[in-house]
Amino acid sequence: MVTFELDKTAALTKEEKKVLAKAKELPITYDEDSPEMTDDMEKAFVAARKAKPYPGELLTLYVSPSTIEKVKHMGADYIAILGKLLDKAVSEYNVM
Repeated sequence: MVTFELDKTAALTKEEKKVLAKAKELPITYDEDSPEMTDDMEKAFVAARKAKPYPGELLTLYVSPSTIEKVKHMGADYIAILGKLLDKAVSEYNVM
């Protein structure tokens, strides 16, 4: 199971906090679309991650909604496309 912690600056409403607290108490439900992970499945995920590690430093970047909409139309790997575009822009800017 993955646990995600919100940034401490995130502001949740009282209703959102109640919904999250209630969700935390619910049991995990597996089905054919989301089966329980076996040891073999976990090993396969680890092997895949090692075979293709993330090619750079992880960065949180805020992008305008209009830019996200445009780049999403470029394909499912739009995040990789944004990374390549940023690399190209920085290379062409040539600060050094």
